[in-house]
Amino acid sequence: MKDIAIGQIRSPRMRVVVFVCVIAALAAVSACGVPNLDPPECSESRTAVREFYSFHFGNEMGFSVANLEARKRFITPDLFETFKDSADGSDPFTTGTSDIPKAFRVAECKVLSEGNVGFEVLLFWRDDTRSEQRTIRVEAQKIDGQWLISRISQN
Repeated sequence: MKDIAIGQIRSPRMRVVVFVCVIAALAAVSACGVPNLDPPECSESRTAVREFYSFHFGNEMGFSVANLEARKRFITPDLFETFKDSADGSDPFTTGTSDIPKAFRVAECKVLSEGNVGFEVLLFWRDDTRSEQRTIRVEAQKIDGQWLISRISQN
């Protein structure tokens, strides 16, 4: 099959049809984008919260001083101090107990104040005998241009 450029089409009517088809195809492709409805603070901080929980779930989740130290770069100094006295084997970043979830999803975000946002983080347990979902609240605070986890509360 031979390629034909629009300039080689001799019929004016056919040129219009080709032009309209190209414009319609471009409009259809551009309409397929999903708009981002999150406020800018939520979009920025969501990445930090997701990175923290990806790191947390990808490593040993039970509490120990070494595990808390490994997460220090993701959390505020105040939260670090709060969790220093957690019980060994518990998970202060999810349930506060030794009942450790298998997966997570960062869900709804709300701007609480300037430089402070709150997220719902969904926690999941699934195995042969259990299929459960729980929600925790996670707050993030912007300190020196970086979003850090500042508070975690179990509902």
